[in-house]
Order: sequence, then structure tokens, then C-alpha cells
Amino acid sequence: ITLGAISVLKKEGLFKGALIVAPLRVANSVWPGEVSKWKEFNDLKVVVLHGKEKRERAKEDADIYVINFEGLPWLIEEGYLEDMLEEGRVNMLVVDELSKMKHPKTKRFKLLKPWLKKFERRIGLTGSPAANGLMDLFGQIYILDRGAALGEYITHYRANYFIPVNDFTWKPRKGAEKIIYERIKDLVLRMDAEDYLELPAQVDNIIPVELPPKAAKIYKQLEEELLAEIEGKTVSATTVATAVGKCKQVANGAVYIDRIDEVTGERLSSKKRWEKVHDEKIDALLDLIDEMQGQQLLVAYEYQHDLERLLKALPKGTPYIGGGVSAKEAMRLEREWNAGRIPILLGHPQSIGHGMNLQGSSASAICWFSLPWDYELYDQFNRRLRRQGNDTERIFVHHILAKDTVDFAIFAALRSKQRTQDALLDALKALRRR
Repeated sequence: ITLGAISVLKKEGLFKGALIVAPLRVANSVWPGEVSKWKEFNDLKVVVLHGKEKRERAKEDADIYVINFEGLPWLIEEGYLEDMLEEGRVNMLVVDELSKMKHPKTKRFKLLKPWLKKFERRIGLTGSPAANGLMDLFGQIYILDRGAALGEYITHYRANYFIPVNDFTWKPRKGAEKIIYERIKDLVLRMDAEDYLELPAQVDNIIPVELPPKAAKIYKQLEEELLAEIEGKTVSATTVATAVGKCKQVANGAVYIDRIDEVTGERLSSKKRWEKVHDEKIDALLDLIDEMQGQQLLVAYEYQHDLERLLKALPKGTPYIGGGVSAKEAMRLEREWNAGRIPILLGHPQSIGHGMNLQGSSASAICWFSLPWDYELYDQFNRRLRRQGNDTERIFVHHILAKDTVDFAIFAALRSKQRTQDALLDALKALRRR
């Protein structure tokens, strides 16, 4: 849709060039790939501002300049963005995955903010505008209208539309949702896949596991006392939030341990070490794989110790996409998966959640070994399979959850966040139809 808009504006003489800011993998492969894929966009010249030649490319004449979010400081601080604007080479800004601009205190937001007025058109693309609640909207909407709809300051937005639940959580005031929807309706166009495409239905399945007595004891100690010992090694948490993270790890089957100086009692800083607590989730995953009889399965993991234990338990050579895997290797694995040559693929939601198309082989199963709190990560990971081009009728999303642990609280929170986002998107769609 964005490329279509660019083509129309170019024909009308209203387009000089676009700066597209996107996640690294999307910047490197998706935008150049889509331009070459569609005949009507083949005349658009795309340059990617990444790698050794980025300085030379930033000086070229092009229709589209694509840069990753992490590259923004270089582009702005080195003066390349100013040159593009002053030389009249760009007049449109496109932020792909606009939700990455939801926090106005981040460096990327602060750096881009003064330059927004220089762009004649600003477009934001996201499938998860309010994954964690309506507070996420402020930064994203500001990128589009510089504060016209929701105000110029996050503090004012918060004070006008929300009330505090505790020091970290806010909830909308009574009637605030409808006011917010009304104020942003003219900025938002929702193209809901379910309205235009035949997508596979999503079927959720919970696979409960029971913590062994020893693991349950460790879990309870961390939950209640913020301290536990595993095989003589200390696991401690300084805050309740840290304890929740430790409990989450124990539920998965392993936990990072603390190295303590026996003389001073101080925690030693070193490479993270972990200790195994149980194998219940791994056993449940192996049972699921056995039941699937060779069908493809995409598995989401969270911690490095999750990955290490999974790689040890699964067939030798099982591939993964996560930290340390290059963009080139990830693209190769994407091709192999879509060709149906990879039966099990492990993926970290932050590495695989954007820009990867894994629907080519019509795989129909996802398994969450560990759930994230962030609904956007959860939703986007699931949409690697549940997207246009997948011919299967259903996508089965399996969740391995440890009983009586934080796992079920996270699952409930994700469901709640989904309802909040769905309410926003449905309301915006209804408002536009009026």
C-alpha cells in the first residue's frame, strides 16, 4: 500500500523521495524485495543505508532510502538526513513498525522529533498499535501529527486520559477510550486481514505441565522470600519484578544463578551461568513433536538457557534464529523452512517477529516454550505463519504452561491485552464507516 501511494504521488509530481525506517531484517530484505517483486514498482530505486557503503549510498539520488532504527543516530548526527532534506531528495517519512516509536523518552524518538516538521508526509505502519494498552499510542500518533490529536507531552496525555493503578501501571479514565478513538480516527486506516483475505483460523491449545516437588519448592521460595538455593548455588532477586523473572525461568526448567564471593558475600559480575531445575517442558515439547509425526513446528523460546537445553534435547542440527544468527543465515533458513526442508525451527520472538515470511510451506503449528509479557511480540510471532499465502485451514498455537506458576498469569495478561487492542481497532473501523 505504501509503495502504491509513493507511485501515485510520484506520477502527480508530489513525491521527491522517502526515508523508510524499519527493523534491520525488514530494511535489508523486505523493502528491496517488494520493490523488485511487483512489476508496477520496478521503476523505484531503493538504497539500503546499512553496511560499509552506507555513506556513499546516502549521497545517491534514489526514490527510497531505507535505514534500520539503530542507524537513525548515525543518519541524523552525521548530517546525512539534513543533507537529504535540504537537497530536496526526500519529503516523505515512513516508519515501518511504528510501535517502536511508542516510548517518547527513547533516543531514536528524541533524535527524530525535531525533524518531523521537515517531512511533508509521514506514514506509520503497524499491526500492533496498542499491544500493551492505550498508553502506547502517544509516541506513535505524535510521529504522525506532532501532538495535534493527543497533545504535545506524554505527561499531559497521561493526566488527561488515565488514572494510576500503582507506580508503574495506569488505566484509562471512564469514557477516555471513546475520546481517544474519536481524536485519532482521521489518522488511522485499518486494513484488517480478516476483512480482505482468507486467513487460517487460529486455534489455541494449552499443554499444562506439573513442576516436580523440588522445582516447586524452589519456585515457592523465590516467590515468597526472593531467595533460593539450587545444588548449593544461590538464586536471589532484589525486587519483586526480578523475582517474577526468576520464577518464570524456573517454570521453564532452568535459572540463571548468582556467583557470590565467599568472603565479602557480594555478587560477582561474570558471564551468566545457569542451573537446570527440571525437564518437564522439554518432555512436553518432545511429546508434541512425536505426535506431529514429522509436520513442521515453529518453537518460540526466550532465554539463552532455554535455547541451549532445547538444542541438546532436539535432533542434532536443529536450526534456530536468534542472537548471534546473521541476517544472511536467517534468510537462508527462511528459504529452507518455506521449502519444507526444516521440520523444527526455534525462534526468538525479537529476532523472528518482524520481516520474516514463514508461510510458504503452509506449516500449521507453533509452540510457545516460554511466553513473553509483550503482546506485540506474541502476536507478531504467531503471524509469521498466520498470513496470506498459507493454504492451511488452521494454525494451531500450543502453549506449554507450568501449573500454579506465572505462566498462566502471562497467558491471561496476553488475552487481556488482545481484547484492549481489538477494541481499539474495531472502534476505529466503526468510526471511519460513520
